[in-house]
Amino acid sequence: MRFDEYRAHDAVGLGELVARGEVRPSELLELALDRRSAVDPVINAVSLLMAETGKELAERPAGDGPLAGVPFLLKDLVQDFAGYPTSGGTGPLRSVRATRHSIAVEHWVAAGLVIFGKTTTPEFGSKAITETKTFGATRNPWDPSRTPGGSSGGSAAAVAAGIVPVAGASDGGGSIRIPAACTGLFGLKAGRGLISSGPVFGDPLFGAVSEGVLSRSVRDTAVMLDILSPPDPGGPFTVKRPDRPFREAVTEPPRRLRIGFTHESPMGTPVDVEAVRAVEDAARLLESLGHTVEPAAPAIDGKQVAVDFMTVWTASVAAELAHACRVSGAPPTDFDIDTQVLAAIGRAVSAPRLMEAHARWNVYTRALGEFHATYDLLLTPTLAEPPLRIGQNRTPALADTLLPPLLRLGVGRILSRSDFYLDLMTANLAAVPFTQLANITGRPAMSVPTHWTATGLPMGTQFVGPSGSEYLLLQLAAEIESARPWFDRCPDEKGLVRPKSAR
Repeated sequence: MRFDEYRAHDAVGLGELVARGEVRPSELLELALDRRSAVDPVINAVSLLMAETGKELAERPAGDGPLAGVPFLLKDLVQDFAGYPTSGGTGPLRSVRATRHSIAVEHWVAAGLVIFGKTTTPEFGSKAITETKTFGATRNPWDPSRTPGGSSGGSAAAVAAGIVPVAGASDGGGSIRIPAACTGLFGLKAGRGLISSGPVFGDPLFGAVSEGVLSRSVRDTAVMLDILSPPDPGGPFTVKRPDRPFREAVTEPPRRLRIGFTHESPMGTPVDVEAVRAVEDAARLLESLGHTVEPAAPAIDGKQVAVDFMTVWTASVAAELAHACRVSGAPPTDFDIDTQVLAAIGRAVSAPRLMEAHARWNVYTRALGEFHATYDLLLTPTLAEPPLRIGQNRTPALADTLLPPLLRLGVGRILSRSDFYLDLMTANLAAVPFTQLANITGRPAMSVPTHWTATGLPMGTQFVGPSGSEYLLLQLAAEIESARPWFDRCPDEKGLVRPKSAR
């Protein structure tokens, strides 16, 4: 098989070739490894290569699952593979090896996927870009001067560049949907409780986080949802599953839907004209498909949502940094300066203030519930602007020098009320103000690659559904995919693949 033939198939298609004996898993793995060698010097998507493990997995009997024998990459955050480190984008955790698989990884191994590496992520998944002190910048295959988003940026870059057809991802504030939008992929965040984050984690970030994947086809994500969603007996709670496999959603159109849309930032921050065009174009497409689409938005204070989200997020980063220091023996100064700042602010959050912020999540959940009593889905941009340039959100070099001694003095409370923190929060969320609501409320949401800018950069559109609407979202995504196919739309190879002499 040639690379162009490999790339012409999604994961389900490659699995069908394996099942029919037309290609061996070891052949597919070699194609994936060769592609990684060709493009990773440019895009920097793979943080850990597990080639020998991949070869061992490729030599197993393929099994009869729909993705058996297909090459696959894990996200280097939460998705533990026994015997290997899960760095979380940090240097110190690269020396700490997992003692067992995470439940998601157990499901992927049981499904016959050939896991051969892990993908880059910002430190602790805390940014909408993928740039770290340890691993450097991960780049967007559509334009290597721009970010593939975060925090599943490495997975998005790897899929968009053709290393694998689908890759592991997770979403705590948009970390599946944002990279999907930046790289022309499909990304679905499942609702709270459908996919387990165990066994190390129960309900991370008060239930805001969901494991998942990034893919080039809707059916790949649907099949992955079937693989990932068996109930976890040790999980914090169990939610109802559909009566039919998620894969069947792509074979039947959705009922006619009533969809409310908005392209105004809930934070009141600017929204690029391309994001506005993306939503307006999607609205016209949906109307042509027979759906009712009209301007509408949940009655929610978006600025307070951002504050309450970041209050919980910074407290979580403080706890993660403390844990990472304990298990690695490293001091806080070995971590990225942005992580140190967020952790310092998080340590300054009092227990009552944290609980008050989390209690207001209920207000937003009920407001979104009222919206969904009238509208089946909420349509927004996924991104407020095209993918950011590499370094655009980087902490200034002067701050990198001045902040460490201040942090040692315990100035978290002062920082939390400073213009610097407000600027940091705005910089982290202003480009992606639409995605956090689905995490806070635990609702399923997806980014669909419906729009490219005039200069050829991808920009997705987001759909947020009520609880239990994953099947409906997949139906709509498949309908859009049929009406406006994106699978064969790939980045230009120029500037993406280095000559063999330079590898």
